[in-house]
Amino acid sequence: EAEAARQELREVVRPLREPGYREALRRKFERARKRRQRLQRRKQEARAAKEEEKARAAEREAKIDQWRAKCIQEVEEKNRERELKAAADSVLSEVRKKQADTKRMVDILRALEKLRKLRKEAAARKGVCPPPSADEAFETQVESLKTLLKNRTELYEAEERALRVMLEGEQEEERKREMEKKQKKEREKLLQQKLEMDSKLFGDPDEFPLAHLLQPFRDYYLQAEHSVAALIQIRHEWDQYLVPADHPEGSSIPPGWVLPSLPTNDTWATAVR
Repeated sequence: EAEAARQELREVVRPLREPGYREALRRKFERARKRRQRLQRRKQEARAAKEEEKARAAEREAKIDQWRAKCIQEVEEKNRERELKAAADSVLSEVRKKQADTKRMVDILRALEKLRKLRKEAAARKGVCPPPSADEAFETQVESLKTLLKNRTELYEAEERALRVMLEGEQEEERKREMEKKQKKEREKLLQQKLEMDSKLFGDPDEFPLAHLLQPFRDYYLQAEHSVAALIQIRHEWDQYLVPADHPEGSSIPPGWVLPSLPTNDTWATAVR
């Protein structure tokens, strides 16, 4: 039994004594270790990608909420303006109706004066003359009504002027808001064009962070935006080369950035990428 156990142990340890077994075992362990590292790295990358996607989703949701809130605010402002304009139009219409009623009353009063004059003349031809007290009472009543109607006319005209001023002010505010929106869109458009131009000249800022090797060049070309002395020096250097557009030995300074031309071969395209 002992000899059999001994033979079995010899069979077990025999591969350990063969040349190259340790190296093969080490390579096996190394492959297993690298496999575990790959699996761990993939898990980390998957976790990072998931977190990044979650962050992007949250950012998209925030932008959507911001856009929705902006749209709701614009709709509410338009509704308030519409309601205010409708209320002002309603009040203006009411004032005009009152003015029309006042004018109609004035016309009726003039017609009454004319009618009384005609009846008085007809009565005088028949030999009937009203007492002077009746003429005085009629004239007093007519003058009182004229004064009342004049005061109402002036009051309604003042209300109409005030309403027109308010409506003109609202229209001016609306035009000003539209102009501000238009100017804001123009500024955003110009900013987007500047970002695209800077990206072509200096690279994408997301692809080339501040610590990238191109950052010193970017700082050099943009130093005039942060230093008055650098701006004066650069303008002085540029002014030395100011020439007319038709000068045979030079050309005028371009109004903006001179964008690079497209690559003419694959090697250049590889270097640009």
